[in-house]
Amino acid sequence: MGLMLPALVGRAAVRAAEPEPRVLTARKGRAALWETDGPLTDIWGYDGRVPGPLLTMQQGETLEVRFKNELEQPSTIHWHGIRIENAYDGVAGLTQPAVEPGETFDYRIKAPDAGTYWYHPHNRSWEQLARGLYGVLVVEEPGPKAYDRDVVLAFDDWRLDEARQIDVASLGAMHDWAHAGRLGNVLTVNGQPYPRFPARPGERLRLRVVNTANARILTIRFSGLAPHLVALDGQPIAPELLADETLVISPSQRADLMVDLPTEARTFTIEEASGQPFAACEFVLDGDPVARTTPLPEDISLPANPLPTALDMDGALTQDLLMEGGAMGRMSGAMLKGEQRGMRELVDAGKVWSFNGIAGSHQDPAAFTVARGRTVRMPIINDTRWPHAIHVHGHHFKVVSRNGAAVAREEWRDTVLADPGERVEIAFVADNPGKWMVHCHMLEHQVAGMMSWFEVT
Repeated sequence: MGLMLPALVGRAAVRAAEPEPRVLTARKGRAALWETDGPLTDIWGYDGRVPGPLLTMQQGETLEVRFKNELEQPSTIHWHGIRIENAYDGVAGLTQPAVEPGETFDYRIKAPDAGTYWYHPHNRSWEQLARGLYGVLVVEEPGPKAYDRDVVLAFDDWRLDEARQIDVASLGAMHDWAHAGRLGNVLTVNGQPYPRFPARPGERLRLRVVNTANARILTIRFSGLAPHLVALDGQPIAPELLADETLVISPSQRADLMVDLPTEARTFTIEEASGQPFAACEFVLDGDPVARTTPLPEDISLPANPLPTALDMDGALTQDLLMEGGAMGRMSGAMLKGEQRGMRELVDAGKVWSFNGIAGSHQDPAAFTVARGRTVRMPIINDTRWPHAIHVHGHHFKVVSRNGAAVAREEWRDTVLADPGERVEIAFVADNPGKWMVHCHMLEHQVAGMMSWFEVT
């Protein structure tokens, strides 16, 4: 027995030890973005891949991630859409220092909500995402699934030059910053120029659609598939048939769709139609059909997440978010670093947009401070000629109204698209303490002034 004791103690020590963190390394890599067997493009990727590794975890679990930076620039990881502890939100200059080349940072991601999320840098985001730094994070619901299989569809557009390399010379172009943002000339799905997804006839798929593009608002057609929309930005909604089989999704947004594939062998092409329509990917149905006795639309509702949804609108703190600036806009000046500046000075400083009259940065004072548990009511006013995808960190909000008309759908999001001239009112319970960004997720607009932050105390 004496000989066995050290071994037993050793095993107990191993069981008690903390699990090793999942290491994600930002480094250079290569990918076939133009065509499957074509020239390789130099990219930046987590573990040198685009997208980075698909991360999965169970709702309520904590995922330990050690970020290692092997790039030539400082970077971070932001866990987009997760109601995370503030210290791990990944915003350089606000929640943590940027991780310098050769350094590491340990993140603890506790996911209270199931759903589809993603991760990307929050330092020089406009450049680092354009080079390929992003990945998808899936938080799985407990219990049995009402579908056969998950399929992640991470859409991205790339601006490539004639050598099929990323057009680095155009990074930071003021024309992009002042107009629609950086729009690419090549589309990929899951980092591939035209992926073909095998599937069995009759299979029920949960399609997790993610728009990882810098600025492009995607229009995705699922012709012949009759998808049902079941979640937005990770939060379940009452299932509804997707109108015209078409999904419009702005940068950083996610949409979960349920699809019952037809029972005969055939091929379905998914198109992207934000410009001239072209094929993005396809589903190839082959093999023995899946027998299904209850086709859609049966009850495919996803279980609710533990969001605080009791909005106290009478006692709410109201904070307008007025967006101004950009090409053809009416902004004549804005506050920059505490001083009023004219448009010429702003352009010279690379700032052409503003929130509430401030061309923002992390160094500006908080837009507002709110006591934990209080409701925030935020009318978003788009007084520009361009659409903007407004993202709130650390919280999900209810879309209350558009242009004064109540939104019928119970819709909780972390990002909302506001069209030119539109007024969108959102509200949320500020229950997550810390300093949180609010910004446009057209990333060129963010760096050029469309950013602010608030503090929950």
